[in-house]
Amino acid sequence: MSLTDDLSLRAVRAPESGIVEVFSYARGRDGLLPLWVGEGDEPTADFISRAAADALMGGETFYTWQRGVPELREAIAAYYARKFGAALKPENCYVVGSGMQAIQLAVQAVTGPGDEMIYLTPAWPNFAAAMEMGGGSAVPVELSFSGGKWELDFNKLEAAITPKTRGLFINTPSNPTSWTATRDDLKAILQLARKHGIWIIADEIYALYYYPGERAPSFLDVMEPEDRILFVNSFSKNWSMTGWRVGWIVAHEALGQVIENLIQYSTSGVAQFLQRGATIALNEGDSVIQRNYEKAAKSRDILCDTLIATNRVETLKPDGAIYAFLKIDGITDSRKAAFDIVDKTGVGLAPGSAFGPGGGPFFRACFLRDPAIVGKAAERLADYIAAL
Repeated sequence: MSLTDDLSLRAVRAPESGIVEVFSYARGRDGLLPLWVGEGDEPTADFISRAAADALMGGETFYTWQRGVPELREAIAAYYARKFGAALKPENCYVVGSGMQAIQLAVQAVTGPGDEMIYLTPAWPNFAAAMEMGGGSAVPVELSFSGGKWELDFNKLEAAITPKTRGLFINTPSNPTSWTATRDDLKAILQLARKHGIWIIADEIYALYYYPGERAPSFLDVMEPEDRILFVNSFSKNWSMTGWRVGWIVAHEALGQVIENLIQYSTSGVAQFLQRGATIALNEGDSVIQRNYEKAAKSRDILCDTLIATNRVETLKPDGAIYAFLKIDGITDSRKAAFDIVDKTGVGLAPGSAFGPGGGPFFRACFLRDPAIVGKAAERLADYIAAL
């Protein structure tokens, strides 16, 4: 009998990440051009890191506020006022240990064993896994794909709602498809949630990576204060802080004690010195956001223009997020092909099969990287495609 035979079935059945599988296969190779992981290629800015280091050396190493230090909660509210025109209070903002934990706690707040949560797919796999590990069911609704564009069928979305449905998980702009909801889309989704009395978990982490304008449409633009919406977010993408594992939840202040309790029984709060760095990122880091945006916009054009020019890649320049989700003519098994592409080109792509129903023949390429590196990767991929 194996030791794993005596473990929880939920733990044993937790799926291996198809992204990490390919990443682990090729990590550390000479000349590798990695576009598989959803992060940029710059370390955290010095002024952000210095604030955390100073707080650490200054002795801020004790237990702290479960909901987050007051200064950081105030900074989150000010960020939403500045970027979204939203009138939030610090009491609406809760600091947690990463965007992933924000999702886990939001799922725990809304669902229990036997409940269902609908999500749009292809999707970042961690949401569905978080739902399933909590004893619930993640119900996929596939986005439709045509001419390189992804669209949501609202009839399919409503048809997926059952008496067990507790909510909708909406990621816009989306990882990996970069599908970006319009303001009218958000109104329609919100009306559907109101009609059925269910929650929305809104993952708008890529809202500032929006190429037609300053930011993507947000549920904050269309909601009323009493609507059942939990916003989950992270410092990872905007401020180059993926390794920090600090995120936040925005919710009605009536949920405050519930969220605090969930934090208490998971991490008991985020390290105070990390929160000092996060506060500085929000208050003084708009230049970092702008620099990352400009890099992504330039690299997006280079990657997509090069691959579309092969006439064998089906994709469009995305309106939002930091990913091209592309389909290569003649490839149906993206997992197998991702290993082959690494071996023959030294370019790391995430296989679409890792992103659930509808993702099988696609590849995700993260373009939040040096345009010169992205250009080199695009040329290698174009040569690979020409040889197929």
